[in-house]
Amino acid sequence: MKIATVGAGPGGLYSSLLIKKADPACEVTVFEKNPRGATYGWGVVFSDTTLTSFREADYRTYAEIVDHFVMWDAIDVRFKGELVRCGGQVFSGISRVRLLDILQSRCEELDVDLRFEREVAPGDLADYDLVIAADGIHSATRAAHAHQFRPRIDEGRARYIWYGTTCPFDSFTFVFKANDHGLFQVHAYPFDGRLSTFIVECDEQAWRAAELDEATEEESIAYCEKLFAEELRGHGLMSNQSRWITFPTLTTRRWHVAAPSGTAVVLVGDAAHTAHFSIGSGTKLAMEDAAALAHSVGEHDDLGSALADYELVRKPVVERFQEAARQSQSYFESTARYLDLDPEQFVFHLLTRSGRIDYASLKLRDPYLVERVDRWFAVRERAEAMPVAAPPPAFTPLELGGDMVANRIVLAPVSTYTGHDGQPDDAYLEPLVKALESGAGLVVTDEIAVSDHARVTLGDAGLYRDEHVDRWSRAIASVPGRAAKIAARLNHSGPRGATMPRSVGLDRPLASGAWPLLAASPLAYAANQVPHELTGAMSDVIDDFVGAARRAEECGFDMLVVEMGRGYLLGTFLSSLTNLRSDGYGGSLKGRMRFPLEVFDALRRVWDKPLGAAVCATDWQSGGTSIEDAQVVVNELKSHGCDFVEVTAGWTTPNFKPLYDPYFITSYSDRIRNECAIATVVGGSITTTDRINTIVAGGRADLCIFRPPA
Repeated sequence: MKIATVGAGPGGLYSSLLIKKADPACEVTVFEKNPRGATYGWGVVFSDTTLTSFREADYRTYAEIVDHFVMWDAIDVRFKGELVRCGGQVFSGISRVRLLDILQSRCEELDVDLRFEREVAPGDLADYDLVIAADGIHSATRAAHAHQFRPRIDEGRARYIWYGTTCPFDSFTFVFKANDHGLFQVHAYPFDGRLSTFIVECDEQAWRAAELDEATEEESIAYCEKLFAEELRGHGLMSNQSRWITFPTLTTRRWHVAAPSGTAVVLVGDAAHTAHFSIGSGTKLAMEDAAALAHSVGEHDDLGSALADYELVRKPVVERFQEAARQSQSYFESTARYLDLDPEQFVFHLLTRSGRIDYASLKLRDPYLVERVDRWFAVRERAEAMPVAAPPPAFTPLELGGDMVANRIVLAPVSTYTGHDGQPDDAYLEPLVKALESGAGLVVTDEIAVSDHARVTLGDAGLYRDEHVDRWSRAIASVPGRAAKIAARLNHSGPRGATMPRSVGLDRPLASGAWPLLAASPLAYAANQVPHELTGAMSDVIDDFVGAARRAEECGFDMLVVEMGRGYLLGTFLSSLTNLRSDGYGGSLKGRMRFPLEVFDALRRVWDKPLGAAVCATDWQSGGTSIEDAQVVVNELKSHGCDFVEVTAGWTTPNFKPLYDPYFITSYSDRIRNECAIATVVGGSITTTDRINTIVAGGRADLCIFRPPA
């Protein structure tokens, strides 16, 4: 087989040598437009896991790389004048020039033909069986077949510049420093015992305020050397065509195509994908691509099958890594959000930012750091000295609206069909009682209807008749000395009402016996009936909520949650997708908030215990509620006396397109909690107390809805 590799970076060189090693009969030629030894980076970082894969792929290369490594096992974070160190983070660094030299020498040892200062056009490679495109993010090879590869580049919001320094850092070091221009942060790490990489990052506003958008190369260096003089300890910064840029995240729909000539073209490394530098991924991913490609080529006699296998195996791995990188990038682009955190919580949030490290894994790496976080968290919440051992954050109490919740675990029992016209029966109350006995800090009921026409299904439990009070009261009182607080979730179904029991399907309208529905605008939900636009009956709906709140007081509920999301009545007012009104209750977000706030104000007047609201952070639909809209709503609720918000997403209409991952709601909660300064409750796929510890200790939410595996 005749193979051409375009680009002599780590991905291209490693692909070439591994394929040649596996099949010496292959003719492998590497074309590189730059001179030998030219490179525009500084150091490369590898984790111990990556090194294991290198050892298996080619031990000779692995041994040579390891011989030139600088290794460390700590991450240092400098924040608010403090240094916090986290151990157990094993990384290795090597000069990019040295790495390229090792790979080039190994290629030549295996008779790979290296041709430097040779720029080739895609049309020049028609007589090759396979072209490996390793020519970076600006790949000309990929561009020649863009209609097949379908690349997409998303530019980051922050500015960064890549320097080197003679300062010998002994760990991976993060520095966060604010001045009159804004917040600047550093990612620094050693790579050859003499030099270190020193990346400076800031947001667009700080970059322009410091006039770095107009600065020369020398002026940028002088500014950064002055700002980080303490951390550089008298050492200077070195530039290698360094300039301020934004980070481009590249994704491609396909990784291999057939050129018109019949030549197969496959992408590796930055020609196929990029992931934010904050998780040290570029060279690692490129070389892992190379190993996977060589393995697939060696396993299949047919080249097409080999490339399909490579893409099938490797692409999902990279996509997961890119998602973690996006989480990390989002953190560093929004670090100013967390400047009010104490150093312990700030560092914990930083280390767990991408979802790859959680509370449990961090505890294995550095139990002393996690113990420090636990003690800080417990002392802060109790406002008193702690004994020798502090509980994990999930089991630390929380003051909420003047009441004390014993821990951060929330249980939300799943309702069942009652069949008693709003009267909660034993089938509904039994799981509620078990939840109250479970040791959770807070138990939240499912949707409780505030009137018979506010029910979602015929059998929904309610608080709209006096006879309902007795059953609720007995259930709550049946747990003597209960530690758990209980919150009633008050709801009006809006357009999602008059449906069959959810045990037989979601949002399936009743065939008969339905009741008229209300909504902000006459828009049907799924196949349900078209609701009436709520106009003259607004005061009646408010009275229904108030009546339910008064009954909740009689029952012994400790808190109320007002449902303002999930496509129910109050949620239809807040979203522009479901509120098409032209009166004072529609139009702008201020108008759309008006009725939900009137309901909330009425409840606040009669309820002096903790009062919260479930708010949709995003409709997950184009033109719908955004996180910025949600923050406006939350800030307004806070000013009206809201004690906490439950952060939800989607369900405003049945056409939403969710983005599910283990922390799919948590990122919205994080932003609302830290930018709106209000306690948040978050749900999602929270199936372990470890995840609760991770979320709560990092300041991403205050309470977590726990969904243990069945």
